[in-house]
Amino acid sequence: MMAISNMLAGMIQYISEAAMRIFGPTDDAYPTIGVQPFTGEPYKKGAAEMW
Repeated sequence: MMAISNMLAGMIQYISEAAMRIFGPTDDAYPTIGVQPFTGEPYKKGAAEMW
C-alpha cells in the first residue's frame, strides 16, 4: 500500500512540475535586440534563373 501511494505521489509531482514549467513565467535570457536591418541583396527577377 505504501509503494502505491509513493508511486502516485511521484506521478502527481512529475505532472505538476511539468505543468508549472509550461504555464509559468519564461526564464529565457535572450537579449532584447529589436528589429535587425536588412543587409542582403534585393531580389532581382531573372537572377535566380542563372543557377
